[in-house]
Amino acid sequence: MSMRALFGYLLAAAMTLAAGAANAHPHVWITATSELLYAADGSVTGVRHAWTFDDMFSAYAVQGLESKTKGAYTSEELKPLAQTNVESLKEYAYFTFAKADGKKERFQEPVDYFLDYKDTVLTLHFTLPLKNPVKPRQLVLEVFDRSFFIDFQMAKDSPVKLVGAPAGCQMKLERPNDGTASAQKLNEQTFLNGENSNFGMMFANKITVDCP
Repeated sequence: MSMRALFGYLLAAAMTLAAGAANAHPHVWITATSELLYAADGSVTGVRHAWTFDDMFSAYAVQGLESKTKGAYTSEELKPLAQTNVESLKEYAYFTFAKADGKKERFQEPVDYFLDYKDTVLTLHFTLPLKNPVKPRQLVLEVFDRSFFIDFQMAKDSPVKLVGAPAGCQMKLERPNDGTASAQKLNEQTFLNGENSNFGMMFANKITVDCP
C-alpha cells in the first residue's frame, strides 16, 4: 500500500464529515524540521527530516498496534510502520526536491529512519543522502506535496539547521502563504486533473543556502 493510500485509508476511517467536506484538501498535516548535512570539505551530503503528523492521523495510524504500555509506543514497536512509510515515500520523491546551482539533484533511499510517539502524535525521522555530494554556491531545497494531499508546515522554532556548514554560509527559509481556505473549495477530482495537479507547488517550503 502506498503512503498516500495508507493515509487515505486511515483518514477515511477517521473522517465523520460530509462527503464533500471529506474530499477537501489537504488530508494530512505535517509539521517539519530539516537539517542540511555537510561534510568536512564543505560539500552537502544530504538532509535529515523530522515530520510530526497531526493528531488525527497519528491516532488512527497506531490503532491495532501492540504495545507493552497502553497508550505508549517504543521505536521498536513502531518499526514496521516506519518501514512502510519510508518505503512508500520513494514514489513521491520523498516530497523533497533539491537544486545545486540550478541543477536538479537526486537522493538515495532513506537511512536511519524511525518513528517516535510523544504527546499523542507520531514523528517520522529519516535521513536522505544525496546520490552525489555537491559543493554549490547556492543550494535550494523545497519540501511539499505536488497534489497538496499533505500540507507541510515548517516548525515555528528552529525549522532548519545547517550541520557542519562552512563559515559564511547564509540560510533563508521562505514559507508558503496560507492557501488552505481556497484549497478546501476544490474537490479530489480537481486536484487529480488539469492545471491543479501541481497545486501543491504554491505551498512549497523553500530553503535557500548561499555559500561563499
